[in-house]
Amino acid sequence: MVKYYKTDDRKIHEESGPADGVWIDMYNPTIAEGEEIAKRLGIDISDLLAPLDDEESSRIELEDGYTLILVDIPALEIRHDKEAYTTIPLGIILANDMIITVCSEETPILQAFVNGRVKEFSTKKKLRFVYQILFRIASYYQVNLRIIDKKRTEIEERIDDNTKDVDLIDLHALESTLVYFATSLRANAVVLDRLTRYKRLEQYPDDKELLGDVIVENQQAIEMTTIYRDIINGTRDLMSSVIDNRLNNVMKTLTSITLVMGIPTLVSGIYGMNVSSIPLATTQYGFGLICLLIVIICIVLLVILRHKRFL
Repeated sequence: MVKYYKTDDRKIHEESGPADGVWIDMYNPTIAEGEEIAKRLGIDISDLLAPLDDEESSRIELEDGYTLILVDIPALEIRHDKEAYTTIPLGIILANDMIITVCSEETPILQAFVNGRVKEFSTKKKLRFVYQILFRIASYYQVNLRIIDKKRTEIEERIDDNTKDVDLIDLHALESTLVYFATSLRANAVVLDRLTRYKRLEQYPDDKELLGDVIVENQQAIEMTTIYRDIINGTRDLMSSVIDNRLNNVMKTLTSITLVMGIPTLVSGIYGMNVSSIPLATTQYGFGLICLLIVIICIVLLVILRHKRFL
């Protein structure tokens, strides 16, 4: 789908087609739509549709007549019937006094501009618009990182008798997401570093200050990712230790029960032998005395095991 937007008097409205100062928003465009825009603006079709390939890496390409900026953004996907986070490419193309954004799906990052939630936003200030998009991307990473940490906290609060094997799987999924985030954020950092040396368009002092803020936000997101990965590793180790400890307690209990139950089995086995010299064999109350002796031995053994914290 392709939509055209333009700001006038700080208000955004939809246009009918491309023109100077227009933002062309393309998400999940068809080949025909891509070919039409590429032909009208003189852009290589492979560059225009590059963000639709999930394997594309973040980069900047300076071509004749246009500039391609490719970065990774967070996105939701369904993994094992559950919502999970991943990263997808977002392309930003500066060409012919217009800015073009291309993504494989509609993203809240760009919807914030469409809905007028970004202050001092103008489609005519192309470079500033790019920096505002990059700032929203870094902020969106941080929002998703906090959601991931909240999910980790919920799992951690269940570390007790309610701990389940599925919690370990969920923690692994969160850790995998953080790996994707860390890789994408570092790649984005390389793009931001190159933008500091970008000379094709004039950068005003306010634009440079905004770019500095973007770099700070991106670096903060990288640090948050590292911290949350370390915390998840600690949580997973704790959960594994709790599960192992629970198994050890079960094994100790079963061993103690087996040991206690072995005493009656041993005594009955001895007295089941076909010999006449067994003590108390000819006594009138011999059977009762033997049973009483077994009970006493079992009680003593239980006390000893409890004292040793085996029960």
